[in-house]
Amino acid sequence: MFFEVNGHNIFFIVLITFLTSAILVPFVKKAAIHANAIDIPNERSSHTVPTPRMGGLAIFGAFLLGYMLFARTSIQMLSILIGGFIIVLIGIFDDIKPIRARTKLIFQLIAACVVVFYGNIVLNHIDVLGINFVFPAPLNYLVTIIFIVSITNAINLIDGLDGLSSGVSSIYFTTIAIIAFVLNKMQGLDTILSLIMLGSTLGFLVHNFHPAKIFMGDTGSLFLGFTISVIALLGFKATTLTSLIIPILILSIPIFDTAFAIFRRLLKGEKISAPDKEHFHHQLLKMKFGVKGTVLIIYGINIIFAAVSIFYVLGDSKIAIALYVALMILLLFIVLRTDILFHHKEEEKTNHPAKKKK
Repeated sequence: MFFEVNGHNIFFIVLITFLTSAILVPFVKKAAIHANAIDIPNERSSHTVPTPRMGGLAIFGAFLLGYMLFARTSIQMLSILIGGFIIVLIGIFDDIKPIRARTKLIFQLIAACVVVFYGNIVLNHIDVLGINFVFPAPLNYLVTIIFIVSITNAINLIDGLDGLSSGVSSIYFTTIAIIAFVLNKMQGLDTILSLIMLGSTLGFLVHNFHPAKIFMGDTGSLFLGFTISVIALLGFKATTLTSLIIPILILSIPIFDTAFAIFRRLLKGEKISAPDKEHFHHQLLKMKFGVKGTVLIIYGINIIFAAVSIFYVLGDSKIAIALYVALMILLLFIVLRTDILFHHKEEEKTNHPAKKKK
């Protein structure tokens, strides 16, 4: 049937994983409290009360059930399961007791290598705006590993507000499923994974939207980033994603926010992994939109980018590219008007001492 994947109704897949994740969250919350995986508010926090983290275990649990019920066993799927388990494991340790960024990076590289060398999920070429870039071995392996680790950390970095990472990820999974439906490519591994992850993430979002009862922690944000990167690679190989520009379009906010964070910290002479309160969502908070308003604004921007990517797939690439450029200009305008890269307010205070006294 048209609405079936591997003989299962797509809405049934989303429903089962949604309910599983939503039901698992209260149990994971108790486990997090027992393990002392608690996020204590500090000067960088947007919440005011101690909140359990490690909620990503509910997403991972629903993902595992979805795999057992709806996905087919293959070397690629096994590599994703092994890599995902490694990511979740290091996330659990970090949520209980924060570990060094270098250690997390090492485990992310191991997980990526499992997918690349065992699952043979490799990016051999990239089509960007009609230009084809071919990566010969061993460069293709390196590019694929960097792509996986980069997207994994991009989703991790935007996990700063209630429901932000889970909502952005849900928009991504929905968009991939819609593209697969439009192109009549519903039987691919990328499609079934998107549907499973969509239900799992939405089920968690019920408990994670503002005011959040639980945070996903690194357990969830790293796992979401990992699966998103793998789904992008699978979709590109299966031609569901006709160009790698599509996942970049959908993930524009987390990708550009990560790039700005790296540049910002380099300009300050800080470590790339150094935390701060200058991310895109922090800038919206400074504009007094509030937590819920900020999250909804970012949802809206991501939905616009997702719509453009679907438009691109439908064949109107010139119009889609024009819209994409317009959105990039808008983002650049926002960057120049905020403190994402440069601290305009501090400069103003320096130039006007009288204002500083006030």
